[in-house]
Formats: sequence, C-alpha cells, structure tokens
Amino acid sequence: MIDTPKLTLPSLLNYAVKNYADKTSLVFVDEKNYTYKQLGSDVALTAEMLQNMDVKKGDKVAILSTNMPNWGVAFFAISALGAVAVPILPDFHENEVKTIIEHSGAKYLFVNEGLYKNINDEATTLLNEIILVESFAIIPKGTLAKDLTTLESSLPSSIKTPISVEVEEEDLASIIYTSGTTGSSKGVMLTHKNLAWTAQQCRSLYQVTSKDRFLSVLPLSHTLENTVGFLLGIKNGASIFYMRKPPVASVLLPALEKVKPTIMLTVPLIIEKVFKAKILPEFQKSAVMRTLYSFSPIRKILHKVAASKLHKTFGGELNFFGIGGAKLDATVEQFLFEGNFPYAIGYGLTETSPLLAGAVANNRKIGSTGLAMEGVSLRIGNVNPETGEGEVQAQGENVMLGYYKAPEVTKEVFTEDGWFRTGDRGIFDKDNMLFIKGRLKNMIVGASGENIYPEEIETMINKMRFVMESLVVKKKGKLVAMIHLNMDEIENNFKSMKSEAQKFIAEKSDEILKEIQKQVNEEVNKFSRIQQVVLQPIPFEKTPTKKIKRFLYA
Repeated sequence: MIDTPKLTLPSLLNYAVKNYADKTSLVFVDEKNYTYKQLGSDVALTAEMLQNMDVKKGDKVAILSTNMPNWGVAFFAISALGAVAVPILPDFHENEVKTIIEHSGAKYLFVNEGLYKNINDEATTLLNEIILVESFAIIPKGTLAKDLTTLESSLPSSIKTPISVEVEEEDLASIIYTSGTTGSSKGVMLTHKNLAWTAQQCRSLYQVTSKDRFLSVLPLSHTLENTVGFLLGIKNGASIFYMRKPPVASVLLPALEKVKPTIMLTVPLIIEKVFKAKILPEFQKSAVMRTLYSFSPIRKILHKVAASKLHKTFGGELNFFGIGGAKLDATVEQFLFEGNFPYAIGYGLTETSPLLAGAVANNRKIGSTGLAMEGVSLRIGNVNPETGEGEVQAQGENVMLGYYKAPEVTKEVFTEDGWFRTGDRGIFDKDNMLFIKGRLKNMIVGASGENIYPEEIETMINKMRFVMESLVVKKKGKLVAMIHLNMDEIENNFKSMKSEAQKFIAEKSDEILKEIQKQVNEEVNKFSRIQQVVLQPIPFEKTPTKKIKRFLYA
C-alpha cells in the first residue's frame, strides 16, 4: 500500500477512486453494484450541489442517517469543500439532535427518511437547507414525512464549477458529539490529519487489502466505524456492505451468508450476548457437561468446536473481528482466544480518532488491549507505587484539536507537557501490553478513603452463571451490586414453559443473588465487599455505543 500524498479526506478518496475504480465500494447487501468510480462521481456531484447552496470552507454540515452508501457520499462531499461534517448518532433523541445542530452551528443537514421525524420545529428554524440522503433532494420547509419519496433529486446533471478549495491536513474535518456515560455530550474536533493518519497507521495492527469485504453493523457516526470500518476500508479499496434494516438476527444472518465478510467491527455487548445466550448454556446444560467444562484441556476443546461453528455462522471467511468501545468480558474473551476465533481488541476514544492500541493475532493476551499503534506514544501518569497503575496518557497525530466551544474543558484533558489524559486507569506488563482497569471517574471512595473500582467487581459478577450484566454503585454509603439475570440461560435450564422460568426467577432470584454476593465477597478485598445485591429486572439503559449509562443508576 502506498501512502496518500496528503493526509486529508479528499486525498484519501481520490487515491481510492484512481487505484480501485472498478472495484465495489459502498453497497447495500445483495443490491446493485457500486464502484469506486461511481462513488467519486457522486461525491463530486453532491459537492457541486452543496457549493450551489453556498456551503463554504469551515461551514458545519450535519448528517443524521442510518448506515448507507449515500452516508459516505455526503461525508466526502462535505470534506471536499473544506466544510465540517457533524455526524449525529441515529439513536439520539430529537432534543439532543436540536442541541447538537444549535451548538455546532450547522446550517445544513443530510437526513434519511426514517429519522426525518427527529428534526423538530426548533431544529428546522436553525437550518438553511435539509437534504434527503436517499435521493439528495432538497426538502422544502414543512414537508410531511409521507411526502419525502415524491421529492426529486437536487443533484446537478454535470459539474459546472469544479471544486477549487484547498483542504489542508490541519483543517477541521469533523465534530463528533460523544454519547458518553455521564449524561453530557461534548463536541470532539477532529482534523483531516487526525482521521486520515489514523486510517493509515492501522496497518501496524492489521493490513486491509482490496480483496477484503466489510459488513457494517455499527453506526457510521461512531468514530470506530467511521475511521476503522469506513475510511480504512476505502483507503485500501475494500468493499463495504450495509444493511437496510437494523442488524437483528433475522437480518444479520442472511447478510453474513451472502457477503461472507472478511472484516467486521462490533462492540462487546453483541458478542457477549451471543456467548451467554447461545454458547455458554450448551456447556452448562447438565451436571456432567459442567464438570467436563471445568477441566482446562476439555474446556479448550469445547471452545474450539463452538468457535468453529460460530465462525461458519459469520460466513466462514472472517479474518478480523474487531471489538472496541468498552471492555470485553474476560470469560467471553477466554472463549474467543481458546477457540482460535480471529478476534482483535481495539482501545481508544473519540478524542483520539479513535485508535490508540490494539491486540491482534499474536499480540493478544486475555484482558489486554495490546500494543500501542505505530506512531502513538502511551504512558502511565500519576502512578500508584503499590499497584503500578495510573492514568493512561497519549500523544500522537490522532489526538483531537479539543472540544468545540469548550476551551476550559479542553485544557483539563491535557497535561502541562501536552499529553492527552484518557481518564482510563491502566498498567503495562513486561511486554508493553496495555491493560485497562477502569474509568477514573467511576472510582468509588470507601468509608475509610479506600479507592474502589466498580469495573473489577463487575468483571467477577459477570463471570457467574445466570448473570447477563451488572453494575456496582454506591448508595446511601453502601456498595450495591445491581444484577440483570440471563433469562435465556435460565429458560434453557428448564425443559418446560417460559412461564415456569419466570416463576423460578420470581421465587429464586433472592437465592441466586445471595449466592453471587457470597462468592464475590470471598474473592475481593475487605473494603470492596458488596453490602447489598438487587435484581435489575430489565436490561440497563445504554448509550448508542452500548455502554451502560451509569449516571442513571448512581
């Protein structure tokens, strides 16, 4: 792979169009082919349309859309003019959408049919133009959702005014509003160089080629998908497939069979659900099987068999299954590792475009996020002399400019000598492998001033049978574990009706929770012992990137 002459998004796209013109670019599963040449042409026409609307360098243009080829067309058209893309997560509430449009100063918005209803009247008054992503039709003010399909495309028939904007590496390319787990969204300012450089440096972790096929399941407005699942693929001429419907099993399984992806990106929750609902119950279905599973040599054999079946379910040609966005459950990773499943762990933040480190192939250890990506420097700040743990801090060309309109908050996340403070607590082992222990802001102070890290306790709880997920919080001075039980496994434990499983939970949940509390408290230090365990009857509310919204339960 040859590096692009300039680390900008237009340069990245131009390289792909020139070198992979006839290759499949961005396409819906099982639909008409769409080449890189066609992608380049549509980007140019869309940029011309924006230019005719008087979009200039530095203007903010928002994108509120589910994943589709035209999302990428809109993104690159914005970038071609030196304007700033403001991707909005599809799951954001209409009030959040309005706040982002207002805060960013976006005057133009691309929206898809299904999310048009999330543009309220207040947001509409802030915008000069709203453009329908599916057809690139300008939507007149007051248009009803049912009439969107009748609108005709606003794209010009040909290029009349070639783009003459000079886009520089240090120019602002995107403002991405984090979903966060604290209840507040911040606008992360990423430059062209931040994004293009990160896509380039990913080669130090895994080399993508023009023969690769991506199947996209994460939102393109999420930085992991945007950089690693989109820009990285385009830079290397890979084919990227999208689904018209959300990736539930009935949609995803046929897509996997048709695409046979070589690369996929996901968040831990997805693979954890598959393991706990479909795989683990098979190892626990009888006393004999549980006994066999407890022996390491037999467990490894069972893991290899199950992982091989899982690989076939994913199409049988998967070479890279990237997991990022949150910490992966150690029991699930042990299954993937021992089963020789081609998983990889990525670590980073929106503020770092997002990748800082990766655990891939031979550079994997259970619980580790791997080695720093080439060109990224990592260090541990404010080290605890007893544990060797401290805050993970980073330097590299992928670190953001700062938070939009928030200089004071920006100042807080950089050290005096210019390192970005991730807010994550971590440690390096003797091989320079990074282990993330938890978020510093989640730390709970015990009664005598001890530091308690809830993620460590949650990891122990989540390993236990019948547990789907958990959250450890401090309430009225007590350390409380909230536990959502694995209904699927409890149901599988019964040979009878679902109603009997529910009756079992109602009658036996206290017994299960007390046993979990007892086992956890035997393993943790004195000040980290759980004082109360409560049943969480429904799944925890999560961010669009599937992290538990801790602030709702504190």
